[in-house]
Amino acid sequence: MPINELKLAKELIRCPSITPKDAGVINLLVKNLKSLGFKCQIMNFKNVKNLYARLGKSSPNFCFAGHTDVVPVGNLKSWSVKPFSGTIKNNRLIGRGASDMKGSIACFVAALSQFKKVKPKFKGSISLLITGDEEAIAINGTKKVVEKLKKRKEKINFCLVGEPTNLTKLGQMMKIGRRGSMTGYLTVYGTQGHVAYPNQANNPAPVITKILDQINNIKLDRGTKNFQPSNLEVVKINIENTADNVIPAKATATFNIRFNNKHSSNSLKKKLNKVFSNTCRRNRCSFKISYMVSGEAFLTTPNKTTYMIQKIIKKITKVKPKLSTTGGTSDARFIRKISPCVEFGLVGKTAHKIDEMVSVSDMKKLKKIYLNILQNYFK
Repeated sequence: MPINELKLAKELIRCPSITPKDAGVINLLVKNLKSLGFKCQIMNFKNVKNLYARLGKSSPNFCFAGHTDVVPVGNLKSWSVKPFSGTIKNNRLIGRGASDMKGSIACFVAALSQFKKVKPKFKGSISLLITGDEEAIAINGTKKVVEKLKKRKEKINFCLVGEPTNLTKLGQMMKIGRRGSMTGYLTVYGTQGHVAYPNQANNPAPVITKILDQINNIKLDRGTKNFQPSNLEVVKINIENTADNVIPAKATATFNIRFNNKHSSNSLKKKLNKVFSNTCRRNRCSFKISYMVSGEAFLTTPNKTTYMIQKIIKKITKVKPKLSTTGGTSDARFIRKISPCVEFGLVGKTAHKIDEMVSVSDMKKLKKIYLNILQNYFK
């Protein structure tokens, strides 16, 4: 009996797999994939359950990647349905993870089920790389699975990531790359003292504001053909001072940079550290800076598979998808180290929101798109 995308999506949503909890969702996928003949390997890294499943042993290996973990539901009273019920209302499937991204996983498995029926023998392999650690810090998920696959020299020839790439309408956008993301944690140290005797102290507050003003006004670039301009945003400024008549000893700030492929995290660190060093030296302060790099900017140069996918999406949705690098980051940043990849999934308008939902008709179309992709890839 073929696997139905809507039925499977409901079952996946009913597993409350809030990062890093699995809640039985990986075993549910294993059960469905084993019924299609897949060899399934569960990879546990610390408290995270991941899955690498493969059908076939030969090349080329077409991989579908995704995540089963979801974000918390927020205010439960604001939901119109129970967030883990997988309820259908007005031709919409509502539930946490419907859009991001249990719906697209269900569509791909349903497409696989149909593909196996129409083409039981094909030259090559199909694999799924599914993680339970994408929505949080993503260190025990796809990153570790990719390292393991690399170590055992398992080749992936092309990867399709099922993230909800469309803003408002199915077919609008495919992602062919992502900007890099780096967060900086800055502390400026002065000398504490009485506000009435500023000459006996050194206030770090005006120094950190000077620094933030400088880095906020750096024009990093004007963008490229495939990327929008890089941008730096200050997200936190803090001085832990409980008194109004004390010059503080230190001030802290946090900033995030989303950068295109004209930069690397190292080149940006050098540029910023120079500003910190020069400003603090002029103002007789010291500083400490640490960085967390979530990923470097990358671009998958469009190839025949990219254009084939674009053509299929246009044929089924009547919309030609834009090849884009906008938005946040995704697990494609890890997969691109071993394989070219593109991202395409459902509409992400309600992802992470109250009453997260997807259109039932969009799910049918997405299953058809994924089926067509497999049929064309394994011609």
